Amino acid sequence: MKVGICDTTFARVDMGAHAIDEIKQHVGNITFIRRTVPGIKDLPVASKKLIEEENCEIVMALGMPGPQEKDKVCAHEASTGLIQAQLMTNTHILEVFVHEDEGENPKDLRQLAENRAREHAQNLVKMMFKPDAMRKEAGMGMREGRPDVGPV
Repeated sequence: MKVGICDTTFARVDMGAHAIDEIKQHVGNITFIRRTVPGIKDLPVASKKLIEEENCEIVMALGMPGPQEKDKVCAHEASTGLIQAQLMTNTHILEVFVHEDEGENPKDLRQLAENRAREHAQNLVKMMFKPDAMRKEAGMGMREGRPDVGPV
């Protein structure tokens, strides 16, 4: 199985490395194809290329938009592009974004980014290898990177 990992140089944490490490802890015999691009708006085409040119069966797109309004707009545009790429390829691209203003301080931001990357990597494993485990979590208020909020 080939898994695509696409991340950015703009991010302040190497989330791709954390995602790969987490997947390796749960599944063997995975080939990772990793591409790093400059910024978040470059993720959609890089992810699409991983699917179409590298034959990845699923992709994680990891990025860290800045705190400014223009960064939030760029993140929205990237998210829209990732959705389009999924629809065009009929392949899941797990969007893993951590906005810089989500962290209370640099240490918290780093921990959030690592946790979110790892928890989304666990989601990838469940989606591809343990769909019943993912189904059991439906409606449970799961959150990636922060504590779960639980069902209502």
